Amino acid sequence: MRALLSVYDKAGLVELASGLADLGFELLASGNTAAALAEAGIPHRPVAEVTGAPEILGGRVKTLHPAIHGGILADRSVPEHLADLERQGIEPIDLVVCNLYPFSSDPSVELIDVGGPTMVRAAAKNFAHVGVVVSPADYPAVLAELTGSGALGEETRRRLARKAFAHTAAYDAAIVNWLDGGELLPETLSLTLERAEITRYGENPHQHGARYRVVGRPSWWDGATKLAGSPLSYLNLFDADAAWRLVHELADDAVGPAVAIVKHANPCGAAVATDLVDAYRRALEGDPVSAFGGVVALSGPVDLALAETVAAGPQADVIVARSFDDDARARLVARRKATRLLAAPPPEVPGPQIRSIGASVLVQEADRIVVPREEWTVVSRATPTEEQWRDLVLAWRVCARTTSNAVVVVAGGQLVGVGAGQPSRVGAAELAVAKAEERAKGGAGASDAFFPFPDGLEVLAAAGVGAVVHPGGSVGDPAVIEAADRAGVALVATGERHFRH
Repeated sequence: MRALLSVYDKAGLVELASGLADLGFELLASGNTAAALAEAGIPHRPVAEVTGAPEILGGRVKTLHPAIHGGILADRSVPEHLADLERQGIEPIDLVVCNLYPFSSDPSVELIDVGGPTMVRAAAKNFAHVGVVVSPADYPAVLAELTGSGALGEETRRRLARKAFAHTAAYDAAIVNWLDGGELLPETLSLTLERAEITRYGENPHQHGARYRVVGRPSWWDGATKLAGSPLSYLNLFDADAAWRLVHELADDAVGPAVAIVKHANPCGAAVATDLVDAYRRALEGDPVSAFGGVVALSGPVDLALAETVAAGPQADVIVARSFDDDARARLVARRKATRLLAAPPPEVPGPQIRSIGASVLVQEADRIVVPREEWTVVSRATPTEEQWRDLVLAWRVCARTTSNAVVVVAGGQLVGVGAGQPSRVGAAELAVAKAEERAKGGAGASDAFFPFPDGLEVLAAAGVGAVVHPGGSVGDPAVIEAADRAGVALVATGERHFRH
C-alpha cells in the first residue's frame, strides 16, 4: 500500500503520516511536506526519487509525471492498465492526501496550484480504487477505518471523491473571481457554496431548507453563537439577518443605542434612545401585537436590567445582541426556553445578492443608502425642525428595509406606523397612519419610492405628519410639492429609491 502526501495545510499531517506508516504504508511526499516528515523522523520517499526527475521551476513542476499519475489513475480492474504499469515500472498509489494553496487568503499567480488540483482530480476520478483526502478534519476517520478494516470502503471513497471535486471547484472559482478583478457583473459568476446548517424545514413544513455560505467569504453567522433556545429555523435565520443588519444601520446614524424588532422580514418596531432599556420599550410600543414571535435585535450588550425588560415583553422567537451576561441569559431562558439567544459580531458588508426565478437567477449588488442626509434637498416652503430631521433619518433607514411599496411613520425617535408590501402607495400610507393613530401628529413619514401623485402624501398630512422624505424625481413632483405646501408639511427629496421585493 502506498500513500502520496502533498499538503499546504500541515495540520494533523504528522499524526496521519505516523499512523499510515504504522499500518505498513509506504509514504511518498513532495516539497515542504517531505521536509515536515523528515523533521518528524517519519520514513518516506521523496517524489523526485520516485519520478527520477528533480523538482524544477521553483517547485512549479514536481508531481506532474507518469510515475505519479499513472500510479494514481490506473484502473485496477483493467488488465491493460496493469500491464502498462508493469512495463513502465510504476507502482500503484492507493491513497492521495492533498490540500491546495489558500488562494483566497492572498491571491497571486504564485498561489495558483497546478500539480495539487491535478493529483486531487486524478485520485477522485479513480475513487473506485483510490482514496483521496483534502481536509485535515477527515484524517482521524480515515485512519480509524484503515486501522479497523485495512482499506477504505467504497462508500467512504465515493464521499471523499465528492469532497475532493468540491475542493477543486471552490479553488477554481476563487481564481476566476480574482481574475474578474472585482467586476460586479462578470460574464460568468463562479460561486461555490458550502452547507453550514440544515434547518428543520423551509418557509413551510413541506419544504426542505438549509443555510449555505460562500466558500472563502466570511459571514457574521459564522461568528454567531447560539447561547440558548431551539434550533434556528429557515425563517429565524432570514428574519434575524434582516433585524441584525437594520439595527446596525440605525445605530450607525444614531447618537445612542438602537433596537429593531422584525417580523416576516419587515420592521414592526424600531427606536433610538439614550439607553437600550428605553430603546426596547419604545421599539415595542410601535406595534406590540406584531412583535409577538418576532426577532429582537439590540445594538449593544444585554445585562440583567435589559433582560428583565425584554422578558416582560411579548414572546420573541430570536433575540440577537453583541453579548449576554450570565444573569441576563438565565433570566431570558427562564422566560422561555425555546427563545433563541444569539451573541453575534457585526454583520459583514454583503456581497452580490442572488435570487432565483425558476431556472434562472437575478444578480445585483446589495442595496445600501448612498446619499447622506447632508445631500438631501428640502423642496417645500416648510423646513424640518431638528427633531424632525432626526426622525426623517430614522424613517428613511427603516423604510429602505421594508418590503415595497413601503411607507413608515416615526415620531420622537420611535417607529409608530408601518405600511409594507402594498401594491398601492396610497394603501401603504393608509396602513402606516392607521397603525400610528394619534402618534403620527408632528412626526415624520418616509416613502421608499417617490409619490407619483399627491394622494399618498395627503394621507400622511391628514394624519398630522409634519415632515416627509421620499426620493422625488417624478413628473408629478410639482403637484406633490404643492400639496405639501398647502398642508404646511416639510418635504425632503433624497434622489435615491429603495425598492425591496
